[in-house]
Amino acid sequence: MNFLTPDRRRWVILVLVFLAVVVSYIDRQIVSVLKPTLKTAFEIDDRGFALLVNVFVLCYAASYPVAGWLVDRFGAGRIMLVGLVGWSIACMSAAFTKTFGQMAFCRGALGVIEPLAFPAQLRVVTIWFPPALRATANSLCVSGGTIGAVVAAPLVAWLTIQFNWHMAFIVPGVLGMGLAVFWRLIYRDPPASPATTSEVAAPGFRWAGLWRTRSLWGILLVRFISDPVWYFCLFWLPGYLQEESGLSLAQVGMFGWIPFLAADLGGIGSSMFSDRLVKRGVDPLRSRKLTLLGSAFIAPVCALTPYLPHPAATLAIFSFVAAMCLTWLWNLGVVVAEAFPAANIGSVWGIAGGCGALGAMCFNTFVGEAMATFGPSRVFLLMAFLHPLASVVLWTMVRKESPPPGRSPNDPIG
Repeated sequence: MNFLTPDRRRWVILVLVFLAVVVSYIDRQIVSVLKPTLKTAFEIDDRGFALLVNVFVLCYAASYPVAGWLVDRFGAGRIMLVGLVGWSIACMSAAFTKTFGQMAFCRGALGVIEPLAFPAQLRVVTIWFPPALRATANSLCVSGGTIGAVVAAPLVAWLTIQFNWHMAFIVPGVLGMGLAVFWRLIYRDPPASPATTSEVAAPGFRWAGLWRTRSLWGILLVRFISDPVWYFCLFWLPGYLQEESGLSLAQVGMFGWIPFLAADLGGIGSSMFSDRLVKRGVDPLRSRKLTLLGSAFIAPVCALTPYLPHPAATLAIFSFVAAMCLTWLWNLGVVVAEAFPAANIGSVWGIAGGCGALGAMCFNTFVGEAMATFGPSRVFLLMAFLHPLASVVLWTMVRKESPPPGRSPNDPIG
């Protein structure tokens, strides 16, 4: 693939990262689309389903910080390749499970390996794209997550109806293995260029030094508080539409993708708006913060969900909520790129992702208990306040961070 110029290669790489994220989100969405089917197959209730989700999320949370360190240590190209192969095998393995324990093990393995993708993705965007394009490039890249969620509902429903639920795990795994081959052939680190060299070569914090920065703790708190809403959209919304709103599996396949498409449009639009502010002279970090603050005003609409039970109303509400969630996730990744040296981006985003998954795991347990005991109203009321609270943390704790004088770009990060 040497015929690709650096400018063309970066966009081809962006497409490959987009597709990798699509596949990873299809893999994780399978159980949410098949919630009633798997509850019957493995004889579990909502608490059992919450446990299945939490096995994935716990492993995801524990693995994410390690994934970030691996990206900073060994590079995005190698780690993305390992991730693609690993999570594809884990996904396919779930098709052959016969007990709840076996299924939980496969979901745990998926949770261990999938975090490799996102610190790698953020580092790729940071080293291949200048600041004025970074939020847009990042949003296009990670929009694969919601496209994956859009594709997952009809794809999983169709495979299950036409064949069986086992095939819903096999096909995405095969797609991931094929994508790994293309990644191996095409990915290269970028050549030196004036637009990115100064950032990439800048010295970074040592691992221990990162934990002494106020901004790291701010990013951790923001993700711990806000991530649970997006995890609810991923893991509970398709089942809610079937069990509370009365849609069939086929109808979820037909309409369940709508909030995720809205999420993509909202995330890309807000990222373009953020980059436009930068081009107009607004400080890059401040432009991301302003974008996030504005989107947080959407959050309270979530509390209306139990009072508007029609499926169309639920889909409309969560179209706004999902757009807000991805505005936060995508622009928060760029906040990290603006606030920390490039040498630390993988580590910071990895630690933050683990913290967000930990918050989601705590929230999942609450959701499982609340749904079984009180119904959904308390769940939606709590979600209405999470992003506004995260906005307060973002504005009071996150700032531009620089390592102490004397660090060399060649000093080890670990």
